[in-house]
Order: sequence, then C-alpha cells, then structure tokens
Amino acid sequence: MRKAWIGIGAAAGAALLGGAFYYFQERATEEPDYRTLRTDGDFQVREYPEMTIAETVVHGPRQQSLGEGFRRLADYIFAKSRPGEALAMTVPVMQDAGDPMASDPPLFDDKIEGGWRTRFVMPGGRSQSDLPEPSDEVELVTLAPRRVAVVSFAGRPDDRDRAEQEDRLRGWLAREGERSEAEPEYAFYNSPMIPGPLRRNEVWLALA
Repeated sequence: MRKAWIGIGAAAGAALLGGAFYYFQERATEEPDYRTLRTDGDFQVREYPEMTIAETVVHGPRQQSLGEGFRRLADYIFAKSRPGEALAMTVPVMQDAGDPMASDPPLFDDKIEGGWRTRFVMPGGRSQSDLPEPSDEVELVTLAPRRVAVVSFAGRPDDRDRAEQEDRLRGWLAREGERSEAEPEYAFYNSPMIPGPLRRNEVWLALA
C-alpha cells in the first residue's frame, strides 16, 4: 500500500511539474497590448487599440463549438488549411455568441442551438492586407479600438461559473457608475494540460 501511495504521489508530482513547465512557457506567448484604465482586485477596465483577428462561427453547443472553432483557426495559423507561412500562436482564444440565434437563450451548454464565434488575435504588426488568405470557414476582421470591462478568475469553469462571473462583473460596473449592454465575451489563456489553479480565464464586457 505504501508503495502504491508513493507511486501516486510521484505521478501527481510529475503532472504538476509538467503543468508548471507549460504554464511558464505559455506566459511568454504574445497577447495584444492594452492600457489599464482601472483595477479593483480581479476587475479591470482596459483600453485596446485596433487589432486584426481571425474568426469563425460554429453552430451547436458552446463547448463543442469552441473545439471546432479552435481547430479551424489553428489550421489557418499553422498553414494546414492554406498554403504559405505559418503564424505565431497568440492568446487569448476568445469566444462569444457570434450569431444572433445564440444571443437570447441562457448560456448553458445543453440549451444553446445557435452559433458561437471563436477568435484568434493575429500577431502584432500584422494587418488584413499582409496576412495569408484564409479558407471559406475563417474570416479576417479588423476590430476598432475599444474599452472593455474584465473579470479574471482561475479554474476550469463551466457555463454556470461563467454566468456567475458575468453577474459579478456587471455588479461591479454598476457600483462604478458604468454599465454595458454588450453580450459577454470569454477569453481563455491556457492549453488543456495546465492545472486548474494556474489557469487564467476572463469575461469581457465591451463599454461604450
């Protein structure tokens, strides 16, 4: 029995060590520049400049759509669905209800039947004019500069957790004298092998 516990402990330690390695490696991954306008604990208001993104819309449950959307965009940036150069991976991977059909139902996996939009930010300094042409499933879009309210949190959240974080963010905005009519955007910064406590997730609400 003691040997079994030692073996389990060693395996758990190896998993944590491997997760920590990928965590610090991922922290070096490029993310878009922004200016922090306000910070209050795990809440922020940020100002993002114009940025170019690649996006795709998938119809179906949110988690399934995220997986398929990620595959399409990864095939684009790594030049699997097109000829030419591979592009650097960036963070975060963003997802929102990118189709009006998905805006009205509650945000729970078993009730979504509309479309979900997944987005990758293109590497800094790149624009639509000098990026490789995507397949029909992927579109290049330039986002105008904007302010967003953000709440950051760890773990492997389900849709109920994300809805609770959105409520927290809207409550904080109300206390700060601001509000957002925007649908939430979800931002994910880590690959699946990163342990929950080390994961960085965010809910974004665009501000006027």
